[in-house]
Amino acid sequence: MLYQALMDQFHGKRSFLLMETKQILQSPENDIVYAVGIARSSKLALYHLSAKTGEVLKDIQESLPGELSGEIVLGSDDVLVALNKARSSLFLIKFNSGRISYNKVHVSDLVQDLSGTFKLQSLSNGVIALQTPSTVSLLKLKDTDGLEVVQRFDQPAALSDALTIAEKDQAFAVVRHVGSQIEFIVKFTSDVSSEIIREKVNIDQHRGNVEKVFLNSYIRTDKSHGFRALVVMEDHSLLLIQQGKVVWSREDGLASIVDVTTSELPVEKDGVSVADVEHNLFEWLKGHMLKLKGTLMLANADEVAAIQALRLKSSEKNKMTRDHNGFRKLLIVLTKAGKVIALHTGDGRIIWSNLLPSLRASRFGVMPSALRIYQWQVPHHSVMRENPSVLVVGKSGAESSAPGVFSILDSYSGEELNAMKLDHSVVQIIPLTLKDLSEQRLHLIVDSNSNAHLYPKSPDALDVFLHEMPNLYFYSVDILANVIRGYSLQKSCDIEGDEYCFSTKELWSIIFPSDSERIAISETRKMNEVVHTQAKTIGDHDVMYKYLSKNLVFVATVSPKAAGDIGSALPEEASLVAYLIDAVTGRILHRVTHHGAQGPIHAVLSENWVVYHYFNLRAHRFEMAVIEIYDQSRADNKDVMKLILGKHNLSAPITSYAGPEVVVKSQSYFFTHSVKAMAVTQTAKGITSKQLLIGTISDQVLALDKRYLDPRRSANPTQQEKEEGIIPLTDSLPIIPQSFVTHSHQVEALRGIVSIPAKLESTTLVFTYGVDLFYTQLAPSRTYDSLTDEFSYALLLITIAVLVAAIIVTWIWSKKKELRDKWR
Repeated sequence: MLYQALMDQFHGKRSFLLMETKQILQSPENDIVYAVGIARSSKLALYHLSAKTGEVLKDIQESLPGELSGEIVLGSDDVLVALNKARSSLFLIKFNSGRISYNKVHVSDLVQDLSGTFKLQSLSNGVIALQTPSTVSLLKLKDTDGLEVVQRFDQPAALSDALTIAEKDQAFAVVRHVGSQIEFIVKFTSDVSSEIIREKVNIDQHRGNVEKVFLNSYIRTDKSHGFRALVVMEDHSLLLIQQGKVVWSREDGLASIVDVTTSELPVEKDGVSVADVEHNLFEWLKGHMLKLKGTLMLANADEVAAIQALRLKSSEKNKMTRDHNGFRKLLIVLTKAGKVIALHTGDGRIIWSNLLPSLRASRFGVMPSALRIYQWQVPHHSVMRENPSVLVVGKSGAESSAPGVFSILDSYSGEELNAMKLDHSVVQIIPLTLKDLSEQRLHLIVDSNSNAHLYPKSPDALDVFLHEMPNLYFYSVDILANVIRGYSLQKSCDIEGDEYCFSTKELWSIIFPSDSERIAISETRKMNEVVHTQAKTIGDHDVMYKYLSKNLVFVATVSPKAAGDIGSALPEEASLVAYLIDAVTGRILHRVTHHGAQGPIHAVLSENWVVYHYFNLRAHRFEMAVIEIYDQSRADNKDVMKLILGKHNLSAPITSYAGPEVVVKSQSYFFTHSVKAMAVTQTAKGITSKQLLIGTISDQVLALDKRYLDPRRSANPTQQEKEEGIIPLTDSLPIIPQSFVTHSHQVEALRGIVSIPAKLESTTLVFTYGVDLFYTQLAPSRTYDSLTDEFSYALLLITIAVLVAAIIVTWIWSKKKELRDKWR
């Protein structure tokens, strides 16, 4: 409590002391407290404070030759070890009896052939670790004027903090890679040269290097100390190591998913070999014997576990082949650590995982970053025998100009088929709908010089791209510059000899005034979204044509004062402006202003409508607004026969260069919850009604029927509108407890929601990720095209059997009655 009070008083004076506190000591001889720290990065500061009042009695500052890097550790009770800014020397700083002295030690004198960045770690009792990406050196204070190397590990290793074992002794752990194993070593700080434990553990090679170690002790039955270690690997997975074994492991990298894609499972083969039949027969007999022992209560714990595993394996939903409804798929996720993991939708088990070498920090000496994952090749199973593959795109550094990284993986096995380090940066990734003859999807990568690079680099892909290039446009949103730009592609490129590089031409730009608007969010339609019909029939049997342009972009801006957290601006200072923009011409199709509105803003764009969520400062409530846009240029062409035959509107070709005649309908509603993420359900044919998937602040997912966000809702709908299904207008959107997709579960730290269409039109697959993962099947319009799981097939068979029996009995009675009538 004394130290806490002193720290409170001391940090209260920090505004003029400008010192970073490193150590606080109290003199046993008097009531003086010594505070030692670094002032202005190049001076050591020692302050004498009164333990009773906290008053600064005296301050001493000592200049060092050169600035410090800020990396300072406590070597012992009265010695600090600091690294200089050039990272070439260590300062041993001693403070005693109110005085400061220091000694300079060159790192090269301690450790030979030291390369790369390194850091310091204090292990107590005068032991300090000097760590680099490839080596670890244990140093010990030698008297008070130097350091000596006690031991050096030449493999990548990680050290734990010191753990107090006895009154004056502490232990620490070193975990390092040795070939295909990791070695677990425990030492005492009092005798670093000796080892208490040295164990080797076999682990999966797709986990990377050891990142962190946390040591824990326990008392054995013989009263001696045992040790276990919690190890954090490079792929963010966790391992508990004890007695030379991995007790348990967790793929905690799944808590940091950055992108998701899907892959179909293999088609079930028709032919079966004799060996497979014999193997399956043996497994069948073995399984029935185990089930019989389980029924008779004779199975042990291992056999019970085997029975459960057999039940899971034999379950229809857990098969490794695709089903006719499209429910069984692979969810392929990309984690922040650069690891790709395939999950089975049946039970969530991990099918394969691969920590990509191209995205590991040890490869380039810097920290790469994984950006996105896309479907690369989706071959038709009846034509090609190749497996589908996915593309992972990353950067080899944090800078915008850092070169890009490509990695192509087999979707079924996780094997890395190809990896390359690009000779250009990755600023924007544009997946195209085009494919080459080998079913590889074309992608455009835009670099920091505004050049577009085509992948895959093959003559066939180039021919397909050049044929469609005049019709390809893209846009970019620069939030920092507060501008949106639209581009077309040119055939030439500044890079000589690269025929797959294309220059870009700026066609238009929208510059928002920084003093009144700041870009908050931009959204566009999903590339694979399927729209069932272009027309919408309303209650009076009139037809409205949806404005279905894949070039439609939604952009929301906020006033600069409203760019912060909720409540950071007054209602009079806050405003939100929503734009609908044509990405080909840059034409603003619609603009609406919400006065007194503030972010955070979440939006989703689907078909011809957009829904966005924001906070209303005037009403002190969250709101959701909807905008629907219709094509008015086709309003007079409503010949039903032409619509059926597909010959309507032939005289009015659709072009983005002509000013579209559009009609916009909008409405806003109060909404109870704050929102973390938004998505919309996707189905195979787009026939099923849409539902909004809303990730709430309570880390749950709410499925909200799109009909509640119909801008044509009115307080007193007409009879025709009621027949159409329009819901009467209310000021707020209903929150129905049964509409929570996650039910009573919470997806902790929810970040994203993905909707995946199944082959069954009525059903969509929903995957939600955060720290937790959640997966379910959702039927927005109920299962109108299939029987439910609760359907009683037995009752159906009994009913059919009774009907057949009744028909037979009735036929017999009819024949007998006819015969009797003829004998009369």
